[in-house]
Amino acid sequence: MSIEEKIGLFRKDYNRLKSEIGKVIVGHEDIVDGTLIAVFAGGHVLLEGVPGLGKTLLVRTLSQALNLSFNRIQFTPDLMPADILGTNLVVETQAGRKAFEFQKGPIFAHLVLADEINRATPKTQSAMLEAMQEKSVTAGGEIRKLASPFFVLATQNPIDQEGTYPLPEAQLDRFFFKLVVTYPSGDELTEVINRTTDGRNIEVTEILDGNKICEYQELIRQVPVPKHVRDYAVRLILATHPQTETAEDITNQYLRFGSSPRGAQTLILAAKARALTEGRFNVSFDDIQQSILPALRHRLIPNFEAEAEGITTDHILHEIEAKVDRQAGVSTQS
Repeated sequence: MSIEEKIGLFRKDYNRLKSEIGKVIVGHEDIVDGTLIAVFAGGHVLLEGVPGLGKTLLVRTLSQALNLSFNRIQFTPDLMPADILGTNLVVETQAGRKAFEFQKGPIFAHLVLADEINRATPKTQSAMLEAMQEKSVTAGGEIRKLASPFFVLATQNPIDQEGTYPLPEAQLDRFFFKLVVTYPSGDELTEVINRTTDGRNIEVTEILDGNKICEYQELIRQVPVPKHVRDYAVRLILATHPQTETAEDITNQYLRFGSSPRGAQTLILAAKARALTEGRFNVSFDDIQQSILPALRHRLIPNFEAEAEGITTDHILHEIEAKVDRQAGVSTQS
């Protein structure tokens, strides 16, 4: 099969999957696109928004449209690492002897919904680190590989409430995208009411399986990136590092720490996936620009001055992008 045929098949399956999700999810096109791009790029997603905006419903609908195993973990303050990873249990063998047998936890699935992930304690949150990065679990002195493909789609409430614990920087960095779910418009809210209060039963059809997703992940990695586009992505990352020669003024003023190298990896992979969704086998500046906020907003750590003045990482990234665009002679996207 030629590259052109592979790209055409990818676009067809991508649009079919997006259309299937659209049967249930009203609006939020940027959120759906971001989630699908992360899935096809092989990354995890953190969905942030107040309760009732459809974050959990989006993940459930995606699981129905994919022929993959699915588990939901409801994070609570009393959840323990073993409740996620699994534990060794004493069982009786056929010979009548006692032996340890590993009982797998809900992390052993292709698609895992970590619902309200910031309600668990840091100890429990840390249980996700190895699974998200290495796609394996160490328990009982043995390393066990997770299913392939493997995705964690997590939700969290941005409102500070009693019983919530901010995600540690190491765990945030393992999320490919952080997507902020906002309120629907009037027309979208009307459509939500119509779909959910008239007794309509919506059936979601399975579109893709794990093998096909893995094939598309490999296709995305084959997309070439021109040197000047790659250099642009690197310049963006370096501009987020405070107190360095490449830092912008706003970086030095408002940031304690900038993006890790994972931020650069995410920008490139996301840009490759976006290019394929538009039928192109090359990456443009625009592909990078569309990925800056979801890829980097959770990888910047603001300082006290930024928090006191209400300066968000999105605002800082907008300013950095504008400065880097002028330096590189790139047109800024609206």
